[in-house]
Amino acid sequence: MTASVFSFERLLFSPATPNADAIDLIFAFPNEYSVGITSLGYQVVWSSLAIRPDVKVSRLFTDTHEQLPRKPELVGFSMSWELDYINILNLIEFLEIPLRSDARSDDQPLIFGGGPVLTANPEPFADFFDVILLGDGENLLGNFIEAYKEVRHAGRQTQLQRLAQVPGVYIPSLYEVEYSHSNNEIELIQPIDSTIPKCVEKQTYRGNVLSASSVVTEKAAWENIYMVEVVRSCPEMCRFCLASYLTLPFRTASMEESLIPAIEKGLTVTHRLGLLGASVTQHPEFEDLLSYLSQPQYDGIRLSIASVRTNTVTVKLAETLAKRDTRSLTIAVESGSERLRKIVNKKLEQNEIITAAINAKAGGLSNLKLYGMVGIPGEEPEDLDQTVAMMRDIKKAAPGLRLTLGCSTFVPKAHTPFQWFGVDRSAEKRLQFLQKQLRSHGIDFRPESYNWSVIQALISRGDRRLSHILELTRQYGDSIGSFRRAFKELRGQLPEMDFYVHNNWSTKQILPWSHLLGPLPQATLEKQLTMTN
Repeated sequence: MTASVFSFERLLFSPATPNADAIDLIFAFPNEYSVGITSLGYQVVWSSLAIRPDVKVSRLFTDTHEQLPRKPELVGFSMSWELDYINILNLIEFLEIPLRSDARSDDQPLIFGGGPVLTANPEPFADFFDVILLGDGENLLGNFIEAYKEVRHAGRQTQLQRLAQVPGVYIPSLYEVEYSHSNNEIELIQPIDSTIPKCVEKQTYRGNVLSASSVVTEKAAWENIYMVEVVRSCPEMCRFCLASYLTLPFRTASMEESLIPAIEKGLTVTHRLGLLGASVTQHPEFEDLLSYLSQPQYDGIRLSIASVRTNTVTVKLAETLAKRDTRSLTIAVESGSERLRKIVNKKLEQNEIITAAINAKAGGLSNLKLYGMVGIPGEEPEDLDQTVAMMRDIKKAAPGLRLTLGCSTFVPKAHTPFQWFGVDRSAEKRLQFLQKQLRSHGIDFRPESYNWSVIQALISRGDRRLSHILELTRQYGDSIGSFRRAFKELRGQLPEMDFYVHNNWSTKQILPWSHLLGPLPQATLEKQLTMTN
Protein backbone atom coordinates (compact mmCIF):
# COMPACT_ATOMS: atom_id res chain seq x y z
CA MET A 1 0.00 0.00 0.00
CA THR A 2 1.32 3.45 -0.87
CA ALA A 3 0.88 6.70 0.98
CA SER A 4 -1.95 7.59 -1.47
CA VAL A 5 -4.26 5.78 0.96
CA PHE A 6 -4.33 9.04 2.92
CA SER A 7 -6.02 10.77 0.00
CA PHE A 8 -9.22 8.85 0.78
CA GLU A 9 -9.51 10.49 4.20
CA ARG A 10 -12.20 13.03 5.04
CA LEU A 11 -10.99 15.03 8.02
CA LEU A 12 -13.40 16.40 10.62
CA PHE A 13 -10.83 18.77 12.12
CA SER A 14 -8.42 21.39 10.80
CA PRO A 15 -4.73 20.47 11.22
CA ALA A 16 -2.48 23.32 12.29
CA THR A 17 0.41 24.63 10.23
CA PRO A 18 3.49 23.60 12.25
CA ASN A 19 5.82 26.32 13.52
CA ALA A 20 9.35 26.50 12.14
CA ASP A 21 10.70 24.93 15.34
CA ALA A 22 7.86 22.43 15.85
CA ILE A 23 8.69 19.10 17.50
CA ASP A 24 9.14 16.37 14.89
CA LEU A 25 7.00 13.51 16.17
CA ILE A 26 6.09 10.16 14.64
CA PHE A 27 2.85 8.62 15.90
CA ALA A 28 2.61 4.95 15.00
CA PHE A 29 -0.04 2.27 15.15
CA PRO A 30 1.61 -1.17 15.17
CA ASN A 31 -0.66 -2.75 12.58
CA GLU A 32 -1.97 -2.09 9.08
CA TYR A 33 -3.52 1.26 8.21
CA SER A 34 -7.03 -0.21 7.88
CA VAL A 35 -6.83 -1.49 11.47
CA GLY A 36 -5.15 1.56 12.99
CA ILE A 37 -7.41 4.16 11.41
CA THR A 38 -10.43 2.26 12.75
CA SER A 39 -9.15 2.75 16.30
CA LEU A 40 -10.96 5.71 17.84
CA GLY A 41 -8.19 6.07 20.42
CA TYR A 42 -5.54 6.37 17.71
CA GLN A 43 -7.62 8.87 15.75
CA VAL A 44 -8.19 11.10 18.76
CA VAL A 45 -4.53 11.20 19.85
CA TRP A 46 -3.34 11.84 16.28
CA SER A 47 -5.79 14.72 15.76
CA SER A 48 -4.92 16.16 19.19
CA LEU A 49 -1.29 16.31 18.08
CA ALA A 50 -2.09 17.54 14.57
CA ILE A 51 -3.98 20.64 15.80
CA ARG A 52 -0.92 21.80 17.76
CA PRO A 53 1.34 24.24 15.89
CA ASP A 54 4.22 23.26 18.18
CA VAL A 55 4.15 19.67 16.91
CA LYS A 56 4.73 18.32 13.41
CA VAL A 57 3.21 14.83 13.51
CA SER A 58 3.69 12.09 10.91
CA ARG A 59 1.75 8.83 10.96
CA LEU A 60 3.32 5.41 10.62
CA PHE A 61 1.62 2.02 10.10
CA THR A 62 3.08 -1.37 9.23
CA ASP A 63 2.05 -1.06 5.58
CA THR A 64 2.22 2.68 4.88
CA HIS A 65 3.33 5.99 6.31
CA GLU A 66 3.36 9.70 5.73
CA GLN A 67 6.63 11.48 4.99
CA LEU A 68 8.78 10.84 8.05
CA PRO A 69 11.26 13.28 9.59
CA ARG A 70 14.91 12.39 9.24
CA LYS A 71 15.58 12.95 12.96
CA PRO A 72 12.37 12.71 14.98
CA GLU A 73 12.45 13.84 18.62
CA LEU A 74 9.55 11.69 19.78
CA VAL A 75 8.15 8.39 18.48
CA GLY A 76 4.84 7.26 19.95
CA PHE A 77 2.87 4.02 19.76
CA SER A 78 -0.79 3.34 20.48
CA MET A 79 -1.13 -0.26 21.67
CA SER A 80 -4.53 -1.94 21.89
CA TRP A 81 -3.67 -5.60 21.17
CA GLU A 82 -1.03 -7.62 23.02
CA LEU A 83 0.55 -9.38 20.04
CA ASP A 84 1.15 -6.08 18.28
CA TYR A 85 4.37 -5.90 20.33
CA ILE A 86 6.00 -7.76 17.42
CA ASN A 87 5.15 -4.89 15.08
CA ILE A 88 6.32 -2.30 17.62
CA LEU A 89 9.76 -3.91 17.73
CA ASN A 90 9.81 -4.19 13.93
CA LEU A 91 8.89 -0.52 13.49
CA ILE A 92 11.51 0.62 16.01
CA GLU A 93 14.10 -1.27 13.96
CA PHE A 94 12.64 0.18 10.73
CA LEU A 95 13.37 3.64 12.16
CA GLU A 96 16.93 2.48 12.94
CA ILE A 97 16.52 2.99 16.68
CA PRO A 98 17.91 0.51 19.25
CA LEU A 99 15.20 -1.81 20.61
CA ARG A 100 16.07 -1.35 24.27
CA SER A 101 15.82 2.01 25.97
CA ASP A 102 19.17 1.60 27.75
CA ALA A 103 20.94 1.35 24.38
CA ARG A 104 19.64 4.69 23.08
CA SER A 105 21.82 7.79 23.04
CA ASP A 106 21.02 11.47 23.55
CA ASP A 107 20.65 12.08 19.81
CA GLN A 108 17.99 9.39 19.38
CA PRO A 109 14.25 9.97 19.92
CA LEU A 110 12.32 9.17 23.06
CA ILE A 111 10.00 6.22 22.47
CA PHE A 112 6.65 6.66 24.23
CA GLY A 113 3.52 4.55 24.28
CA GLY A 114 -0.03 4.44 25.55
CA GLY A 115 -3.30 2.61 25.08
CA PRO A 116 -5.20 -0.05 27.05
CA VAL A 117 -2.51 -2.76 26.93
CA LEU A 118 0.21 -0.48 28.27
CA THR A 119 -2.06 1.19 30.82
CA ALA A 120 -3.12 -2.18 32.25
CA ASN A 121 0.37 -3.65 32.66
CA PRO A 122 3.32 -2.12 30.79
CA GLU A 123 5.98 -4.22 32.53
CA PRO A 124 6.60 -6.90 29.83
CA PHE A 125 7.32 -4.02 27.43
CA ALA A 126 9.05 -1.70 29.92
CA ASP A 127 12.57 -2.21 28.56
CA PHE A 128 11.52 -1.13 25.06
CA PHE A 129 9.90 2.20 26.02
CA ASP A 130 11.45 5.36 27.42
CA VAL A 131 8.07 6.77 28.43
CA ILE A 132 4.66 5.19 29.03
CA LEU A 133 1.47 7.25 29.39
CA LEU A 134 -0.96 5.67 31.84
CA GLY A 135 -4.64 6.48 31.38
CA ASP A 136 -6.86 8.82 29.39
CA GLY A 137 -5.13 11.01 26.84
CA GLU A 138 -7.33 14.10 27.09
CA ASN A 139 -5.16 15.89 29.67
CA LEU A 140 -2.22 13.53 29.90
CA LEU A 141 -0.99 13.99 26.33
CA GLY A 142 -0.87 17.78 26.50
CA ASN A 143 0.88 17.74 29.88
CA PHE A 144 3.45 15.34 28.48
CA ILE A 145 4.20 17.55 25.46
CA GLU A 146 4.43 20.72 27.57
CA ALA A 147 6.84 19.08 30.01
CA TYR A 148 8.95 17.75 27.15
CA LYS A 149 9.25 21.28 25.70
CA GLU A 150 10.84 22.43 28.95
CA VAL A 151 13.70 19.93 28.58
CA ARG A 152 13.66 19.54 24.81
CA HIS A 153 17.32 20.44 24.38
CA ALA A 154 18.61 18.75 27.54
CA GLY A 155 20.27 15.36 27.79
CA ARG A 156 18.19 12.19 27.77
CA GLN A 157 18.46 11.52 31.51
CA THR A 158 17.43 15.07 32.37
CA GLN A 159 14.45 14.74 30.05
CA LEU A 160 13.32 11.50 31.68
CA GLN A 161 13.76 12.90 35.20
CA ARG A 162 11.54 15.88 34.31
CA LEU A 163 8.89 13.79 32.54
CA ALA A 164 8.67 11.47 35.56
CA GLN A 165 7.19 14.39 37.53
CA VAL A 166 4.13 14.60 35.25
CA PRO A 167 1.12 12.74 36.73
CA GLY A 168 0.46 9.57 34.75
CA VAL A 169 3.84 9.59 33.00
CA TYR A 170 5.77 6.43 33.84
CA ILE A 171 9.50 6.17 33.13
CA PRO A 172 10.35 2.45 33.53
CA SER A 173 14.13 2.97 33.58
CA LEU A 174 13.82 5.08 36.73
CA TYR A 175 12.50 2.11 38.73
CA GLU A 176 14.44 -0.95 39.80
CA VAL A 177 12.92 -4.37 40.37
CA GLU A 178 14.38 -7.11 42.59
CA TYR A 179 13.30 -10.76 42.45
CA SER A 180 13.41 -13.60 44.97
CA HIS A 181 15.76 -16.46 44.10
CA SER A 182 13.66 -18.92 46.09
CA ASN A 183 10.16 -18.46 44.61
CA ASN A 184 10.68 -16.13 41.59
CA GLU A 185 8.32 -13.52 43.05
CA ILE A 186 9.06 -9.80 43.04
CA GLU A 187 10.73 -8.70 46.27
CA LEU A 188 10.90 -4.97 45.64
CA ILE A 189 9.93 -2.26 43.14
CA GLN A 190 11.33 1.16 43.94
CA PRO A 191 12.46 4.37 42.20
CA ILE A 192 16.19 4.76 41.69
CA ASP A 193 16.25 7.94 43.80
CA SER A 194 14.06 10.08 46.04
CA THR A 195 13.18 12.59 43.31
CA ILE A 196 11.11 9.99 41.45
CA PRO A 197 7.54 9.24 42.64
CA LYS A 198 7.18 5.89 44.41
CA CYS A 199 3.95 5.21 42.52
CA VAL A 200 2.47 6.45 39.25
CA GLU A 201 -1.27 6.97 39.12
CA LYS A 202 -3.35 6.35 36.02
CA GLN A 203 -4.95 9.57 34.81
CA THR A 204 -8.72 9.79 34.43
CA TYR A 205 -10.59 12.29 32.27
CA ARG A 206 -13.82 13.24 34.04
CA GLY A 207 -15.51 15.48 31.48
CA ASN A 208 -18.87 14.79 29.81
CA VAL A 209 -17.68 15.49 26.26
CA LEU A 210 -16.30 12.17 25.05
CA SER A 211 -14.51 11.16 21.86
CA ALA A 212 -15.71 11.06 18.28
CA SER A 213 -14.00 10.24 14.99
CA SER A 214 -11.63 12.82 13.58
CA VAL A 215 -11.41 11.10 10.19
CA VAL A 216 -13.68 8.97 8.00
CA THR A 217 -12.31 6.80 5.21
CA GLU A 218 -13.40 3.95 2.96
CA LYS A 219 -10.03 2.31 3.68
CA ALA A 220 -10.92 1.66 7.34
CA ALA A 221 -11.65 -1.90 8.47
CA TRP A 222 -15.23 -0.68 9.08
CA GLU A 223 -15.65 1.17 5.81
CA ASN A 224 -16.66 4.84 6.12
CA ILE A 225 -17.69 4.49 9.76
CA TYR A 226 -18.01 7.52 12.01
CA MET A 227 -17.62 6.57 15.66
CA VAL A 228 -19.06 8.31 18.70
CA GLU A 229 -18.12 7.37 22.26
CA VAL A 230 -21.39 7.26 24.21
CA VAL A 231 -20.07 6.01 27.56
CA ARG A 232 -16.69 5.30 29.10
CA SER A 233 -16.21 2.37 31.52
CA CYS A 234 -19.09 0.21 32.73
CA PRO A 235 -21.14 0.37 35.94
CA GLU A 236 -21.62 -3.43 36.15
CA MET A 237 -18.08 -4.17 37.38
CA CYS A 238 -17.90 -7.85 36.45
CA ARG A 239 -14.93 -9.04 38.49
CA PHE A 240 -12.86 -10.25 35.53
CA CYS A 241 -13.46 -7.19 33.34
CA LEU A 242 -10.56 -4.91 32.51
CA ALA A 243 -12.80 -2.59 30.46
CA SER A 244 -14.76 -1.80 33.61
CA TYR A 245 -12.21 -1.73 36.43
CA LEU A 246 -9.32 -0.06 34.59
CA THR A 247 -11.47 2.78 33.25
CA LEU A 248 -13.61 3.65 36.28
CA PRO A 249 -15.57 5.72 37.05
CA PHE A 250 -18.47 5.22 34.62
CA ARG A 251 -18.87 8.39 32.56
CA THR A 252 -21.55 9.36 30.07
CA ALA A 253 -21.42 11.81 27.21
CA SER A 254 -23.77 14.78 27.43
CA MET A 255 -26.61 14.52 24.88
CA GLU A 256 -26.65 18.25 24.13
CA GLU A 257 -22.95 19.09 24.46
CA SER A 258 -21.38 15.93 23.04
CA LEU A 259 -23.57 13.29 21.39
CA ILE A 260 -25.95 15.27 19.18
CA PRO A 261 -23.33 17.75 17.90
CA ALA A 262 -20.91 14.90 17.18
CA ILE A 263 -23.51 12.80 15.38
CA GLU A 264 -24.69 15.73 13.26
CA LYS A 265 -21.10 16.56 12.33
CA GLY A 266 -20.25 13.00 11.37
CA LEU A 267 -23.36 12.44 9.28
CA THR A 268 -22.33 15.30 7.01
CA VAL A 269 -19.59 13.07 5.57
CA THR A 270 -20.95 9.52 5.93
CA HIS A 271 -24.11 7.51 6.51
CA ARG A 272 -22.51 4.88 8.73
CA LEU A 273 -22.64 5.56 12.48
CA GLY A 274 -21.10 3.51 15.28
CA LEU A 275 -21.99 4.06 18.93
CA LEU A 276 -19.08 2.97 21.13
CA GLY A 277 -18.63 2.14 24.79
CA ALA A 278 -18.44 -0.84 27.13
CA SER A 279 -22.14 -0.51 28.00
CA VAL A 280 -23.77 1.87 25.53
CA THR A 281 -27.39 1.15 26.44
CA GLN A 282 -26.78 2.11 30.06
CA HIS A 283 -26.41 5.75 29.15
CA PRO A 284 -29.12 7.45 31.26
CA GLU A 285 -30.55 9.16 28.17
CA PHE A 286 -30.21 6.21 25.82
CA GLU A 287 -33.95 6.09 25.11
CA ASP A 288 -33.79 9.77 24.10
CA LEU A 289 -30.79 9.04 21.88
CA LEU A 290 -32.71 6.18 20.28
CA SER A 291 -35.69 8.45 19.63
CA TYR A 292 -33.37 11.07 18.15
CA LEU A 293 -31.87 8.54 15.72
CA SER A 294 -35.37 7.28 14.82
CA GLN A 295 -36.24 10.59 13.17
CA PRO A 296 -37.12 10.40 9.46
CA GLN A 297 -34.06 12.42 8.38
CA TYR A 298 -31.88 9.56 9.61
CA ASP A 299 -33.72 6.81 7.72
CA GLY A 300 -30.77 6.34 5.39
CA ILE A 301 -28.08 5.78 7.99
CA ARG A 302 -26.52 2.48 8.95
CA LEU A 303 -26.34 2.19 12.72
CA SER A 304 -24.25 -0.20 14.81
CA ILE A 305 -23.85 -0.41 18.58
CA ALA A 306 -20.70 -1.80 20.16
CA SER A 307 -22.19 -3.36 23.27
CA VAL A 308 -25.63 -3.84 24.73
CA ARG A 309 -26.57 -4.71 28.29
CA THR A 310 -28.79 -7.79 28.02
CA ASN A 311 -31.68 -6.48 30.11
CA THR A 312 -31.83 -3.29 28.03
CA VAL A 313 -32.70 -5.08 24.79
CA THR A 314 -36.18 -3.75 24.02
CA VAL A 315 -38.36 -4.20 20.97
CA LYS A 316 -37.83 -0.49 20.23
CA LEU A 317 -34.05 -0.93 20.23
CA ALA A 318 -34.30 -3.93 17.91
CA GLU A 319 -36.69 -2.11 15.59
CA THR A 320 -34.44 0.95 15.41
CA LEU A 321 -31.41 -1.19 14.57
CA ALA A 322 -33.32 -3.23 12.00
CA LYS A 323 -34.54 -0.07 10.27
CA ARG A 324 -30.98 1.27 10.29
CA ASP A 325 -29.54 -1.68 8.38
CA THR A 326 -28.34 -3.76 11.35
CA ARG A 327 -29.39 -7.39 11.42
CA SER A 328 -27.65 -8.66 14.53
CA LEU A 329 -27.11 -7.78 18.17
CA THR A 330 -24.40 -8.86 20.61
CA ILE A 331 -24.88 -9.43 24.33
CA ALA A 332 -22.47 -10.72 26.99
CA VAL A 333 -23.92 -13.38 29.29
CA GLU A 334 -20.65 -15.08 30.42
CA SER A 335 -22.39 -18.35 31.43
CA GLY A 336 -25.72 -20.12 31.52
CA SER A 337 -25.11 -20.77 35.21
CA GLU A 338 -26.67 -18.23 37.56
CA ARG A 339 -24.24 -19.36 40.28
CA LEU A 340 -21.26 -18.45 38.09
CA ARG A 341 -22.79 -15.16 37.05
CA LYS A 342 -23.05 -14.26 40.73
CA ILE A 343 -19.40 -15.20 41.25
CA VAL A 344 -18.32 -12.76 38.52
CA ASN A 345 -20.87 -10.13 39.64
CA LYS A 346 -22.90 -10.39 36.43
CA LYS A 347 -26.24 -8.99 37.52
CA LEU A 348 -28.35 -10.96 35.07
CA GLU A 349 -31.25 -13.35 35.49
CA GLN A 350 -32.03 -16.22 33.13
CA ASN A 351 -35.41 -14.79 32.19
CA GLU A 352 -33.76 -11.51 31.13
CA ILE A 353 -31.61 -13.40 28.61
CA ILE A 354 -34.67 -15.13 27.17
CA THR A 355 -36.56 -11.84 27.01
CA ALA A 356 -33.68 -10.19 25.15
CA ALA A 357 -33.83 -12.88 22.48
CA ILE A 358 -37.62 -12.61 22.15
CA ASN A 359 -37.41 -8.81 21.85
CA ALA A 360 -34.60 -9.00 19.29
CA LYS A 361 -36.69 -11.24 17.06
CA ALA A 362 -39.88 -9.23 17.60
CA GLY A 363 -38.05 -6.06 16.57
CA GLY A 364 -36.93 -7.55 13.27
CA LEU A 365 -33.39 -8.68 13.99
CA SER A 366 -32.30 -11.99 12.46
CA ASN A 367 -29.15 -12.77 14.47
CA LEU A 368 -28.26 -12.77 18.15
CA LYS A 369 -24.68 -13.30 19.24
CA LEU A 370 -23.93 -14.12 22.86
CA TYR A 371 -20.53 -13.92 24.51
CA GLY A 372 -19.60 -16.56 27.07
CA MET A 373 -16.55 -17.72 28.95
CA VAL A 374 -15.11 -20.96 30.28
CA GLY A 375 -12.58 -21.41 33.06
CA ILE A 376 -14.22 -18.85 35.33
CA PRO A 377 -12.85 -19.35 38.87
CA GLY A 378 -15.18 -21.75 40.66
CA GLU A 379 -16.62 -23.27 37.47
CA GLU A 380 -17.82 -26.90 37.65
CA PRO A 381 -18.84 -29.27 34.82
CA GLU A 382 -22.53 -28.79 35.63
CA ASP A 383 -22.15 -25.07 34.88
CA LEU A 384 -21.31 -26.00 31.29
CA ASP A 385 -24.46 -28.13 31.14
CA GLN A 386 -26.44 -25.07 32.19
CA THR A 387 -24.89 -23.03 29.38
CA VAL A 388 -26.01 -25.66 26.88
CA ALA A 389 -29.49 -25.69 28.43
CA MET A 390 -29.67 -21.87 28.26
CA MET A 391 -28.87 -21.85 24.55
CA ARG A 392 -31.50 -24.52 23.90
CA ASP A 393 -34.06 -22.50 25.87
CA ILE A 394 -33.28 -19.37 23.86
CA LYS A 395 -33.66 -21.28 20.60
CA LYS A 396 -37.03 -22.61 21.75
CA ALA A 397 -38.25 -19.20 22.94
CA ALA A 398 -37.23 -17.34 19.76
CA PRO A 399 -37.52 -19.85 16.89
CA GLY A 400 -36.00 -18.64 13.66
CA LEU A 401 -33.54 -16.31 15.38
CA ARG A 402 -30.03 -17.34 14.38
CA LEU A 403 -27.96 -17.91 17.53
CA THR A 404 -24.20 -17.71 17.91
CA LEU A 405 -22.24 -18.28 21.09
CA GLY A 406 -18.76 -16.83 21.03
CA CYS A 407 -16.71 -18.20 23.89
CA SER A 408 -13.34 -17.28 25.36
CA THR A 409 -11.21 -18.65 28.18
CA PHE A 410 -10.96 -16.63 31.40
CA VAL A 411 -7.77 -14.57 31.39
CA PRO A 412 -6.65 -12.72 34.56
CA LYS A 413 -6.26 -8.98 34.06
CA ALA A 414 -4.35 -6.43 36.13
CA HIS A 415 -6.35 -4.06 38.37
CA THR A 416 -9.35 -6.44 38.56
CA PRO A 417 -10.43 -8.60 41.52
CA PHE A 418 -9.57 -11.72 39.50
CA GLN A 419 -5.96 -10.66 38.84
CA TRP A 420 -4.75 -13.23 41.38
CA PHE A 421 -6.29 -16.25 39.59
CA GLY A 422 -4.50 -18.30 36.95
CA VAL A 423 -5.88 -19.77 33.74
CA ASP A 424 -7.79 -23.03 34.24
CA ARG A 425 -5.86 -25.87 32.57
CA SER A 426 -9.11 -27.69 31.75
CA ALA A 427 -10.52 -24.74 29.80
CA GLU A 428 -9.53 -26.15 26.40
CA LYS A 429 -11.46 -29.38 27.04
CA ARG A 430 -14.43 -27.34 28.23
CA LEU A 431 -14.46 -25.40 24.97
CA GLN A 432 -14.43 -28.70 23.10
CA PHE A 433 -17.34 -29.98 25.21
CA LEU A 434 -19.47 -26.92 24.44
CA GLN A 435 -18.63 -27.15 20.76
CA LYS A 436 -19.79 -30.76 20.57
CA GLN A 437 -22.96 -30.16 22.56
CA LEU A 438 -24.12 -26.95 20.89
CA ARG A 439 -23.40 -27.88 17.31
CA SER A 440 -25.48 -31.01 17.76
CA HIS A 441 -28.38 -28.64 18.50
CA GLY A 442 -27.73 -26.50 15.43
CA ILE A 443 -26.25 -23.58 17.39
CA ASP A 444 -23.26 -21.79 15.90
CA PHE A 445 -20.39 -22.03 18.42
CA ARG A 446 -17.29 -19.90 17.90
CA PRO A 447 -14.57 -20.56 20.47
CA GLU A 448 -11.62 -18.26 20.87
CA SER A 449 -8.26 -20.00 20.72
CA TYR A 450 -7.24 -21.44 24.08
CA ASN A 451 -3.59 -21.03 23.12
CA TRP A 452 -4.17 -17.33 22.45
CA SER A 453 -5.66 -17.07 25.94
CA VAL A 454 -2.47 -18.56 27.38
CA ILE A 455 -0.35 -15.96 25.55
CA GLN A 456 -2.72 -13.20 26.62
CA ALA A 457 -2.46 -14.29 30.28
CA LEU A 458 1.32 -14.44 30.05
CA ILE A 459 1.49 -10.84 28.84
CA SER A 460 -1.27 -9.53 31.10
CA ARG A 461 0.53 -10.86 34.24
CA GLY A 462 4.08 -10.52 33.01
CA ASP A 463 7.00 -8.62 34.52
CA ARG A 464 10.14 -7.13 33.00
CA ARG A 465 11.86 -10.48 32.70
CA LEU A 466 9.53 -11.27 29.79
CA SER A 467 11.23 -8.75 27.49
CA HIS A 468 13.79 -11.42 26.59
CA ILE A 469 10.96 -13.85 25.78
CA LEU A 470 9.30 -11.26 23.55
CA GLU A 471 12.50 -10.66 21.62
CA LEU A 472 12.97 -14.37 21.00
CA THR A 473 9.37 -15.08 19.97
CA ARG A 474 9.57 -12.29 17.42
CA GLN A 475 12.09 -14.46 15.60
CA TYR A 476 10.18 -17.71 16.14
CA GLY A 477 6.62 -16.51 15.36
CA ASP A 478 3.61 -15.64 17.51
CA SER A 479 2.37 -19.17 18.27
CA ILE A 480 2.15 -20.87 21.65
CA GLY A 481 4.91 -23.20 20.45
CA SER A 482 7.20 -20.23 19.95
CA PHE A 483 6.63 -19.04 23.50
CA ARG A 484 7.30 -22.51 24.91
CA ARG A 485 10.48 -22.71 22.82
CA ALA A 486 11.63 -19.32 24.12
CA PHE A 487 10.98 -20.32 27.75
CA LYS A 488 12.98 -23.50 27.18
CA GLU A 489 15.88 -21.56 25.71
CA LEU A 490 15.90 -19.13 28.67
CA ARG A 491 15.32 -21.77 31.36
CA GLY A 492 16.92 -20.78 34.62
CA GLN A 493 16.91 -17.08 33.76
CA LEU A 494 13.24 -16.47 34.57
CA PRO A 495 10.27 -18.42 35.97
CA GLU A 496 8.52 -21.14 33.99
CA MET A 497 5.49 -20.17 31.91
CA ASP A 498 3.14 -21.74 34.46
CA PHE A 499 4.22 -19.15 37.05
CA TYR A 500 2.67 -16.39 34.96
CA VAL A 501 -0.20 -18.24 33.30
CA HIS A 502 -1.66 -20.98 35.52
CA ASN A 503 -0.57 -20.28 39.09
CA ASN A 504 -2.93 -18.62 41.54
CA TRP A 505 -1.10 -15.76 43.21
CA SER A 506 -1.25 -14.67 46.84
CA THR A 507 -2.80 -11.33 47.68
CA LYS A 508 0.30 -10.78 49.82
CA GLN A 509 2.82 -10.86 46.99
CA ILE A 510 4.06 -7.81 45.09
CA LEU A 511 2.50 -7.72 41.63
CA PRO A 512 4.42 -6.47 38.57
CA TRP A 513 2.12 -3.43 38.48
CA SER A 514 1.96 -2.77 42.25
CA HIS A 515 3.69 0.61 41.77
CA LEU A 516 1.17 1.65 39.09
CA LEU A 517 -2.09 2.76 40.65
CA GLY A 518 -5.40 2.03 38.96
CA PRO A 519 -8.78 3.54 39.86
CA LEU A 520 -9.30 1.29 42.91
CA PRO A 521 -6.89 0.41 45.74
CA GLN A 522 -5.84 -3.19 46.30
CA ALA A 523 -7.93 -3.40 49.48
CA THR A 524 -11.09 -2.79 47.45
CA LEU A 525 -10.13 -5.44 44.89
CA GLU A 526 -9.43 -7.90 47.71
CA LYS A 527 -12.85 -7.17 49.22
CA GLN A 528 -14.48 -7.95 45.87
CA LEU A 529 -12.45 -11.16 45.72
CA THR A 530 -13.73 -12.34 49.11
CA MET A 531 -17.31 -11.76 47.96
CA THR A 532 -16.96 -14.59 45.42
CA ASN A 533 -16.74 -17.22 48.17
